[in-house]
Amino acid sequence: MNPPLAVAVDGLRKEYGKIVAVDQVSFSLKPGEFVGLVGPNGAGKSTTFKMLTGQILSTAGSARIMGVDVLAQPAQARRYMGIVPEHPKLYAYLSAREMITFAARIRSSDPTADPDPDRVDQALQIAGLGDDADRLIHEYSQGMHRKTALACALVADPPVLLLDEALNGLDPPSAERVLDSLQQRCAAGACVLLSTHVIDTLGRVADRVIVVQHGRVSADVPVAELEHVWARLRATD
Repeated sequence: MNPPLAVAVDGLRKEYGKIVAVDQVSFSLKPGEFVGLVGPNGAGKSTTFKMLTGQILSTAGSARIMGVDVLAQPAQARRYMGIVPEHPKLYAYLSAREMITFAARIRSSDPTADPDPDRVDQALQIAGLGDDADRLIHEYSQGMHRKTALACALVADPPVLLLDEALNGLDPPSAERVLDSLQQRCAAGACVLLSTHVIDTLGRVADRVIVVQHGRVSADVPVAELEHVWARLRATD
């Protein structure tokens, strides 16, 4: 039997009254793939992420993570995910170290056990928070908030990482460390879906790119074809 797809999206649709934000979006990701999701503002990328991660319900269609239906079994599906939403919500009066330790604990098979401090330290270092690990989150800049959210997503080493504009606001050294870590995780069998407006970044790290326009998938191509496809789509938009 073939292993399940890491991500399987089939005919996702989201309506807000008469507005169709996402219309029949379908795509899949295999374990080990690094896939970019791109499109203009308002194209439906974040709405797709929210349905895929169970933050909002779809009007129609289905989404599966490692073979688990997100709508029917959301708690089980989320155990396979590391998520950074477009606007992360963190506990402001914890330090980053405490927040990441909490994330590691609730993702553990034994939430009563203390997480491995080395794993927490590694997540802090990848995100570039080592020197600020024990400051309270409410003192952080927006970029540091996003670094903390990334570390929370990475600390449990999940097989599927769903990152919505997760590199926004990161300083270049931190962004490079995160991208290196994501590539290493893909090499070990995890998969990454990264939404970003920085096309050059995807050109260096992604295997393929999904382009969303007007709530629909308009292209799903190898990363080598991205610049040509993106220029053509922008010219006709």
